[in-house]
Formats: sequence, structure tokens, C-alpha cells
Amino acid sequence: MATQEPRPDSFPAPSRSATGNVNGVPTEATSMNFSDKIMVTLSQDGRLAQWFQVQLSAPSSAMVDMALPRSNIGSLPPAHLTATTLLGAGGDERETIGQLYAAQIASFLSTRNPDEKRTLVLGLGMRKAETANAREAFFDVLELVQQVL
Repeated sequence: MATQEPRPDSFPAPSRSATGNVNGVPTEATSMNFSDKIMVTLSQDGRLAQWFQVQLSAPSSAMVDMALPRSNIGSLPPAHLTATTLLGAGGDERETIGQLYAAQIASFLSTRNPDEKRTLVLGLGMRKAETANAREAFFDVLELVQQVL
């Protein structure tokens, strides 16, 4: 039986990456698209400490909610986009911020493509933002992620 040599093919999953500053810290964002998942990572200092997932497909009960007008809550993610911590919570505050990032990225994905049914998997390795700069850091993260999606 003949042995097969490894093929020099490129990695089969489409991916994108971008770098930018979040809170003055160089940050790398990457995305990889699989048939069942969209993986996004945000890394500072080359680390990944937390992992979250958000199911983008809505259960049938949420479809009714999505059809109703959302006058004063337009900037909030839809209720069915609930982030779940997979690994590395790092305390209540870090876990809450990570879940907020995951829900906002999922909201962006589902707004951009309402038929998207895959699961978002988000890996974070961010330094803790100072409270005074947390809002600016939040928008820096979302802007950087949009470059790779």
C-alpha cells in the first residue's frame, strides 16, 4: 500500500485577520468560517483566556419577537442572542463583558445576514480596560471585529 504525502494545500476554512489598537494596546482580530461555526478571536499579547458561544439561529418562539417593532431598544441585541461562557470565565465582570462582546458581534452577524444559522464562537484574550476608557474600548473592539467579518 502506497503512503500518501501531505498535500501543500492552503487551509480549507476561509479566514481573515486585522490588527488595531484597543485602549492603546495592539490587538489582533481573526475570523474563520466553518460550515457550522463562525470563529472570531480577539487577542492582546498573544493570549486567549475566555471562550463564548452564541447560537445565531433563533428558536421558533423568538421569531415572533423578531417580527414585533423594537422602537426604543434598537441598539440592543435581539433577545434570542444569548452568549454562553465555554471556558475561562475570569470573574463576574470579565465574564459579563465577554458575553456582551459575544452578543454584540452575534447581533452584527445576524443583522448583516438574517438567514445566518451558524454558531458564533468567540475567543478573547484582552487586558482589563480601565473603567474610564471602557466605552471607547468597547467601540474599538466592535470596529476591529467588523474588519474581519
